[in-house]
Amino acid sequence: MLPESTVVVPLYIYPLTAETWAPLYAAIESNPNIDFLVIVNPNSGPGDSPLPDENYSREVPRLNSYRNVYTVGYVRIDYCRKPHSEAYAEIERYAGWSKQYEATGLGVGGIFVDETPNHHSPERAEYLEELTKFIKKTPGILSDRFVVHNPGTPPDALIGESADMFFICEEPYPRYRSDEVQTWLGRFNYDRSRSGVMISEVPMEDLPNLVHELRHKVKYIFVTEIAGDFYERFGPLSWGAFMQALQ
Repeated sequence: MLPESTVVVPLYIYPLTAETWAPLYAAIESNPNIDFLVIVNPNSGPGDSPLPDENYSREVPRLNSYRNVYTVGYVRIDYCRKPHSEAYAEIERYAGWSKQYEATGLGVGGIFVDETPNHHSPERAEYLEELTKFIKKTPGILSDRFVVHNPGTPPDALIGESADMFFICEEPYPRYRSDEVQTWLGRFNYDRSRSGVMISEVPMEDLPNLVHELRHKVKYIFVTEIAGDFYERFGPLSWGAFMQALQ
């Protein structure tokens, strides 16, 4: 029996109407025994306003209404070059969404930290540790204040310690299959339950076997046949095939 996995949804799709995210809602409702980690990203982060616009304010509560969905907010740190003060301000804006949570259902349960480094240095480790401490102690971030890092490659062990989970591979399928990437992945010891991958450009004929393979390696999975801007739309063929492969 294959290990249970969580569907990762980098939801960088603006919810122009109540139907924009319909493929996601259909998958969530049709697969109540599959968990979904949904990354919301209004404007390369929370945007400058205290609350998201009316479309996000309508749709994020709907995501939060499903018991098998966990929402996290997107923050980019430019490989630890973004000043802490700027990153903290974005985290606090996400936290502010939930001030009226009981009435609105608006909020996020954690933070997806993009552009994290994969190589250790004392300065990077301190930066990430302080960022995680800030997220974990910020009122308004819901649930267990889940911290996700995205180095896109396997991080050094000391770097990986400051996240609840991290993405060890964010690559197009041909590169994922390359000797170089497979050598990296084979060289690092990582905990399956804390690891994820995001693979694009997957040929449809290879998708089911790839999903089965990945389920043994990592808990958190995103795959799509799309090449380019693949976080901004649902794969017309791969989205349904991905759900089927997980069953």
